[in-house]
This record gives sequence, C-alpha cells and structure tokens, in this order.
Amino acid sequence: MKQASLRLLASAALVAAAAAIGPLAHADAKETAAPAGAAADQADSRVPAPPAGKGVIVFFRPFGAGMALNPMVREGADDIVKLGTNSYFVYVADPGAHAFEVKSEATDTLHMEVDAGETYYVKETIGMGVVVGRPHLTPSDAATFAKLKGLKLSHQTSDVNTSQAPPGGHAGTN
Repeated sequence: MKQASLRLLASAALVAAAAAIGPLAHADAKETAAPAGAAADQADSRVPAPPAGKGVIVFFRPFGAGMALNPMVREGADDIVKLGTNSYFVYVADPGAHAFEVKSEATDTLHMEVDAGETYYVKETIGMGVVVGRPHLTPSDAATFAKLKGLKLSHQTSDVNTSQAPPGGHAGTN
C-alpha cells in the first residue's frame, strides 16, 4: 500500500515537472526558425527549390492530438492554409520579417526572418486547452519533415496569389 502511494506521488511529480517545463521549451524553440540547407531539401522531392529572390516555408502537421481542429495559418489578414492532421503545405515567401499565427481559444504567433534561396520548416501541433485544443507553430527542420513520409499535400486557400507558386504550393505576397 505504501509503495503504491509512493509510485502515485512520484508519477504526479513527473507530470507536474513536465507541465512546467513544456511551455518553457516551447517558448525557447520559437525564437527563430533556421534554414534547412540545400542538401537536405534536395533529398525530399516534396519540397521544391525556392524561386529566384524568394524563400520557401514548409508548414506541416503530423498525426497527433486535435484531429478535429484545423486552425487557419494566417499572416496578417491573409489566410495561408488550414492544415489538417497528417498534412503539409509549401508557402513561397518574400525575403524579410514574417509573423504567422494560428488561433483557437488562444493565439500562437511565430516570427521568422526569411532569406532568399532558403527553405524553412514549421511544425504545427495541437496542445491541451481549457475548452478546445491550442495550436502551436514551432520551427523544425528538413530531417524531421523527411521522416514523415505519409503526409498529404494540403489544398491552398482560395484568397491567395498562386501565380509564382511551386507545384501544390503557394506564392506569398508579403
């Protein structure tokens, strides 16, 4: 009986520690998204090379919690894409500062500096919320994306300019 109580207490302490550290790790990871590098991009045929003078951002959402929640990824007033679970989207962006956000009961914003000729990876996850799941955008890398072979290309939104988009992707106008 005493051992069961100690195990339960130890389990509760681990859960509390993980809950306390999780948001800190998430906040630190959001500082900046690093470019993936050309060698890693060439290994994955799903990611086209950036057009001249542009950068590419691959938004992806692996299978996980919040399957019914598909928040819109936005940049300012522009809708970019609704990523369903197990999907990805290729976004072509102008060089410079960008701020992407997702929102449900809370808003999460990822600030990025995009360089021409570089490819960036952003992972969307759904965490626990009070009423509904909370979406998060975090920088990722080509290796993490490459491991997710079952991802399906998400459809672009209807209000975006696709004149310079790579196959299946989106040309950013910001």
